Amino acid sequence: MSANRSLISPTSNSLLEQALRDKLKRRSEITGKLGELEPLAVRIGLIQNTLKPRFESPQLALFAADHGLAVDGVCSNASGQPSTASLVQDLLGARLPVSVFARIQGMALNVVDCGVAESVAAHPRLLARKIAHGTRNLRVTSAMSLDQAHAAIRAGMEIADALPGNVIACAGMGIGSHESAALVLSGLSGDPIRGLVMPQVPLSTEADALLTMVMTTAQGRHGHLTDAVEVLAACGGFEIAMMVGVMLVAASKRHLIMVDGLPACAALMAAARIAPTVTDYCVFCRSHSHPGLTQALSLFHAMALLELGMESTDGTGATLAYPLVRSAAALLTDVAEGEDPGPSLPAAMNSLPHAGKAAVLR
Repeated sequence: MSANRSLISPTSNSLLEQALRDKLKRRSEITGKLGELEPLAVRIGLIQNTLKPRFESPQLALFAADHGLAVDGVCSNASGQPSTASLVQDLLGARLPVSVFARIQGMALNVVDCGVAESVAAHPRLLARKIAHGTRNLRVTSAMSLDQAHAAIRAGMEIADALPGNVIACAGMGIGSHESAALVLSGLSGDPIRGLVMPQVPLSTEADALLTMVMTTAQGRHGHLTDAVEVLAACGGFEIAMMVGVMLVAASKRHLIMVDGLPACAALMAAARIAPTVTDYCVFCRSHSHPGLTQALSLFHAMALLELGMESTDGTGATLAYPLVRSAAALLTDVAEGEDPGPSLPAAMNSLPHAGKAAVLR
């Protein structure tokens, strides 16, 4: 993983940032101010290292896997809900809003079988990358072996390298995914597990006691770990590990990463421990109002692009936020400045020799 640390450049560039702000200021004198779209536009320009950012072939990648923790009966989506395999089929069959929203926004839908407990029927938009049929019960042992965690990260890297375009929205799902993600986030950040894992609807006394016991036992077993991949192997899931690989490669290619949901936040936390500058390339989305996600976003000092009060499948928020992202980029690229379409880089950067430009970008 150490190679990615040097491959992911920070997006900070004072010369380009000032040029982006000046460009927006000139336009606001005619068009008026556009609030939060303007800092988002600056962020996108810095990510793509240009005054004229454009998006192409946007991808929505939904990573599905099951968790051995579900056998303890604490998983919020384990009772009365369809299996992960059924959810995958609904996604592929356009029977969920996220699938339809992705299509109408022009986002290519990719569903990845990272470790679904059941077999999943082949489909043109299904990427079969199953590491195992679900993880082990992390309360009694590590969820994954280190070899499995590394294999999942490598699979995510391969996926990100193969997908076209320069923007990818990531979300994870599966029975036990939320609880596993909460443990990863707590293990890496030191934040209390209770706020990350407690559901919105109050639990019965018995259910609350069971959840507390299982989470406390898991933390007692794995709480001594500090290395990102070791924490991921002990407490995470195949879908979280695969998203780590996706995020590392996407950031190394200066692609925008849209992070939607608690499992995706857990993946980003692990990826940021491997290569801290990966967070420079991320914006955040939300598809539900679970308080644990609010706490997770606060760990990144971030807010979601949209707050719509939804209670939907992770990834839905990203599909609805993508038009905002595209509109922010259009402020810089498509709003004309008189007769001159303008340069792609500030004049001072254009005048630098190639080596000088590289130095500025670093």
